Amino acid sequence: MKAPLAALLTGLFGLWPSFATWAEPAQGSFIASQRCEAFQSIRKQTNPDDLKVQPGQRYEVVEVNKREYDWLRIRVPGSDTPLRWVSADCGSAEGLAFNTGQAATKAGSNGDVCSLPDQHDGYVLAATWQPGFCEHARYKGTKPECEGLDAGELQISHLTLHGLWPNRLSCGKSYGHCAGPDMKLSADTLSYVRPWMPNFRYGTSFGRYQWDKHGVCQTQMDDDAYFRRAVDLVRQLDQSAAGQYIVANIGGAISRRTFYEHVGKDFGDASAANNFLLICSGQYLQEIRVALPRELKPADSLVGVVDGQFAANRSRDRSECRADRILIEAGGR
Repeated sequence: MKAPLAALLTGLFGLWPSFATWAEPAQGSFIASQRCEAFQSIRKQTNPDDLKVQPGQRYEVVEVNKREYDWLRIRVPGSDTPLRWVSADCGSAEGLAFNTGQAATKAGSNGDVCSLPDQHDGYVLAATWQPGFCEHARYKGTKPECEGLDAGELQISHLTLHGLWPNRLSCGKSYGHCAGPDMKLSADTLSYVRPWMPNFRYGTSFGRYQWDKHGVCQTQMDDDAYFRRAVDLVRQLDQSAAGQYIVANIGGAISRRTFYEHVGKDFGDASAANNFLLICSGQYLQEIRVALPRELKPADSLVGVVDGQFAANRSRDRSECRADRILIEAGGR
């Protein structure tokens, strides 16, 4: 290795904190919402026996990687090396506390406010273009709705619901995992949501994850009202001229500029585009995100929601669709 490069690498690794400075003993439970790898090492991502956590299973937590954790060390029964690290995004934690008795949080520099309910200053509606996500996005574990699309069991030609997220700007992406009731949707609500949230055709693990991470951070709506409101909002987006512009070009491409022109006509004026964000996987549309106010209007109206929430961050969001030509994936092979 050439001396300058060796010196550079030595310097970089010298800046990497030792694992001992990361780990924080903790107690509680981790409930997996999806099938994810359970690693022996976070940094090396080692998993020699291909061990995975299973959706719906509860695991004992023994450590977190830091106070504002994004990894949890759990005990996986039946393995020769049962203590494994799993990403916090693969499920939700219950009753998590440090040895000091202080509640653990993912709140970052804002402290507990980022995991307390009703501290949001708005919502984000996330509507997925399911074929684009399934074919081109990287995701951990398995997703039965993607397998169904690939096999031709599912035919999806409309926007689907990813989530309705209470949002606090000062918390960045860390507002969530508040304390709240468990999800217990009525049979009527399950039927109402199922066509718009494809994972509900196979179970409720993804819906439970959305509720445990996001829904419990607002108390204005119970779980039935929350999911129905989210479905009504994504349905309205899908049926707008902007949404139908996407549907009309399945298997082809749309123009980013033309999409935002439709948004301006649909939802007020040209400034409404500042409230929308197009997310791509490469050239392919994956998701549309819409910023909404804290006090949601009746579900039949997205019109007039213009606070420019995404405008300031757009230049820094690497997942945003940059090119004018955006490909619209069709389901199946």
